[in-house]
Amino acid sequence: MVGVNEKRIEESFGAFFSFNEDSSSEDISLDGLDEELEEHKNYDVLISILANGEKQRDRATLVEGDLGHDEQDLIQDYVEDSDSLVLLHDQIHDCDIILSHIGSLLTGFQVHIGSISSEIRSLQERSLDISVRLNNRKLVETKLAKFVEEIVAPPGLVTVIIDAEVNDAYVKSLEILSKKLRFSQVDPMINASKSLKDIKPELERLLEKALSKVSDYLTEIFFSMKKPGTNIQILQQNLVQKYRYLVLFLKEHGTKVYTDVCAAYADTMNKVLSAHFQVYIEALAMLKLEIGVSNDLPAYATNIIDLLSRGREYLRNHRFMFSVGERASILKEIDRPGLVPHISEVNPVKYPYEVIFRSLQKLLMDTASSEYLFIKAFFGEESLFYQVFQGTFEVIDQHLDHTLQNCHDAVCLMLMICITRKHQVVIYLWPRFKTVFDVYLQSVYQCDAKMLWEDGSHPHHIVRCYVEFTSSLIQLNAECGDGQLDMNLERLRLAVDNLLGRLAENFPKPKMQHLFLLNNYDMTISILKEAGDEANKLQRYFEEKLESNMISFVDELLMEHFKDLINFVRSRVSEDLILYTEHPNIADVELIVKNFAMTWKTALELMHNEVVTSCSNLLSGMAILKAAMAQLLNDYNRLSECVKIIPGGSTLNRNLVSITSISYEIRKYLL
Repeated sequence: MVGVNEKRIEESFGAFFSFNEDSSSEDISLDGLDEELEEHKNYDVLISILANGEKQRDRATLVEGDLGHDEQDLIQDYVEDSDSLVLLHDQIHDCDIILSHIGSLLTGFQVHIGSISSEIRSLQERSLDISVRLNNRKLVETKLAKFVEEIVAPPGLVTVIIDAEVNDAYVKSLEILSKKLRFSQVDPMINASKSLKDIKPELERLLEKALSKVSDYLTEIFFSMKKPGTNIQILQQNLVQKYRYLVLFLKEHGTKVYTDVCAAYADTMNKVLSAHFQVYIEALAMLKLEIGVSNDLPAYATNIIDLLSRGREYLRNHRFMFSVGERASILKEIDRPGLVPHISEVNPVKYPYEVIFRSLQKLLMDTASSEYLFIKAFFGEESLFYQVFQGTFEVIDQHLDHTLQNCHDAVCLMLMICITRKHQVVIYLWPRFKTVFDVYLQSVYQCDAKMLWEDGSHPHHIVRCYVEFTSSLIQLNAECGDGQLDMNLERLRLAVDNLLGRLAENFPKPKMQHLFLLNNYDMTISILKEAGDEANKLQRYFEEKLESNMISFVDELLMEHFKDLINFVRSRVSEDLILYTEHPNIADVELIVKNFAMTWKTALELMHNEVVTSCSNLLSGMAILKAAMAQLLNDYNRLSECVKIIPGGSTLNRNLVSITSISYEIRKYLL
């Protein structure tokens, strides 16, 4: 430390304490000495010099000599290390150059980074613009793709319509073509598009080919009905009716072709049926019929009372003219189901001409009924029916004109009148029934559900009316077993189901919608049970609907009162308590457990009161309540088991409600 201080003093006061014998006192300036002394008064060396006086001069001389030696040593060291210093200087210079180069690179890199940043911003802007344009193009592409798909006829479709034979696949191709043709007629803007104008001639040529092919196919089938031994009804049901869409296609896109096809069918069937009835009537003429003529009338030329003078033997031989006898049974056989008897099965000895007439009437009745139903279902043109039977009626009229002129059997004529009257009732009633039934269906489909809606979940009176109507028709249908009525009953079921759905949509909450459907389905099932076994199929349908809505209603009911519990166990815990979507912790379940412990009894009471007061059938209401309670027990058990395996879950044991306590409380509402 002293050496350091001495060095500092030497540096500061070297000029003052350099004792040179040759120096004159005049050269020494003492200006500022007081300030220097004052500034360095605390230095030990200065104090020592001032105290010892002359001795310090020698010491300074010695120090100066040492400094000279040290200087020489340093110079020698510097000379020895000059090469290293030069090398170091060169390296420092090289480093300066390198650092300068690096600085230039960094400056250039900084400029490049700035340029890249600008480019990135530009790319971001372009990316955003491209994204917008891409979305717009996708939207346009979607609409354009749909437009192109609707108007363009793919090669496969063209090949099928032009070259393929008429079958189920051909019908589907016609449906696609019809959709494309209909698409261009819906929107005027689409119809005016240039692309559609380019493709429309091709579609029209394809349509012409399809119309021609369908027309030829149907005409060929109609022509095959002329072949002897052909069962026309089976051909109509198994082949012709299967391709009803062909007629609908012609009716929609080829009115003239459709008219020609209808005319071809009417002409063909007119000739076929006329020929069949002519053959049948000619077979009747070959029989030896017992028919009362004028000669069989006693005293026909004078007075019927003269009969008494003819004797009993005459009466015995011609008694059938005045007595009904066994012929009355013919009226009962009118209602007896069965096929029309072949002409060879008719017994003219047992039954005179009226049984032949009944056979002819029943043949006409069955043929007309079958043909009417086919024409109505296939063509939808009732006027075609009269064209088909025009020739048949002429054949029958000619036969009756010839036969009845020679018939003088009043009983026979009266029986024929009864037979005709009964058949006329059936002929007139069935079309009228179809008309009225269709009106019923239209009233269901077209009614305004909002105007019919009543603010309440009880069964709707309109639904009850149609369900009772269905039940009545099912019971009546059990007597006759008519297949047409079965199809109409199915249409009625769809209508009632549709009406129920539209009425339910008036309720804003899903829970009330399900409750409304539950009450109506329950009422429907109760009414259908009264119809007997014939209603079992329809009853099972509504039972399935009832069960489906009960599950949905129970879920909505539990969600209303135990939402946190239900959401947790159904989203986090599996039914088998093994899998977890996310492993729960104590914080997830603590609030749920505590809330349930405080509210579960009140919630059970509210659920019970709501179900009992809202369900129109107490038994059904209790079944719903039982299902809801069972589901609640299951969900809470899953929560309890989950709490047991959560670390620290034992702290919630005092808040957990035992399953036994819940079961006991539930039994109070279910008993």
